[in-house]
Amino acid sequence: MKRAAYSAVAILTLLILSSWGYYAHQRINRMAVLALPKAMASFYKANIDFIVEHATTADKRRYVDSAEIPRHFFNADRYGKTPFKTIPRKWKDFEKRYTHDTLLKHGTLPWTIQQRYYWLVKAFKEHDTTSILRNSADLAHYVADAHVPLHLVLNHDGQLSGQDGIHALWESRLPELFADKYRYPVKKAKYINNPLTQAFVICQRSFGKADSVLRLERLLNKRFPADKKYAIEKRGQRKVKVYAPEYCRAYHTLLKGMVERQMRSAMYEAASYWFSAWVDAGQPDLSKLIVKPTN
Repeated sequence: MKRAAYSAVAILTLLILSSWGYYAHQRINRMAVLALPKAMASFYKANIDFIVEHATTADKRRYVDSAEIPRHFFNADRYGKTPFKTIPRKWKDFEKRYTHDTLLKHGTLPWTIQQRYYWLVKAFKEHDTTSILRNSADLAHYVADAHVPLHLVLNHDGQLSGQDGIHALWESRLPELFADKYRYPVKKAKYINNPLTQAFVICQRSFGKADSVLRLERLLNKRFPADKKYAIEKRGQRKVKVYAPEYCRAYHTLLKGMVERQMRSAMYEAASYWFSAWVDAGQPDLSKLIVKPTN
């Protein structure tokens, strides 16, 4: 993928896509480790702190590398009302139809998942501990991003419907307040036959939820007292304006467990990508690689 040239305004706009927030990404990576089979579990558990710590490294790269930005989203509705019925899956076919610049502008998330998957396969084949763990953390991050409905639409922060801030509300504020009470009976990882096809499956499912994410908040805004929508909380030494807990609870109720289901699915799918990469690498013996890498 070629490096993109972005204006300062474009970079600021795209950085709104905060990708689940640190709390949720770290929880997803941690629980994904618990879904691995025995042959992999010891290695990943021995290095779980690294996997969790680097759950948000991909987000941090966006601040220093503009080429990182489009890897976190895919504006599917740019390609029609039912895009997944018509869009090409292969990168070259997609680029040929829509141009390289269009791809970079509207996101490359499914292909990024595919790319990082094969990087992980390569790391397993080479028995490279640090590369295995870094690529595992990154791959899980992008898989988790694909589970955020607003990462799949042009109206990614409600900016087109007067709902500015809904992105952080759904993927950061709600998990921050409620995820400790979620149940995570994560199934054991499955083998993924085609990493790109599965990435598109995940994206399509999330895309189908985006309308509800936006519509339900609009309904809530019609009945919730406007002067009680926000609150001031102290974060460290600063006081910041946040969505009020009462407003979040009401929205969370309307979503009927969507955030919990998406987090649980992200955990399962991340573990399945790790497992599949290990299988495709020939199932190398990981017992000799239980060495914690440097940061």
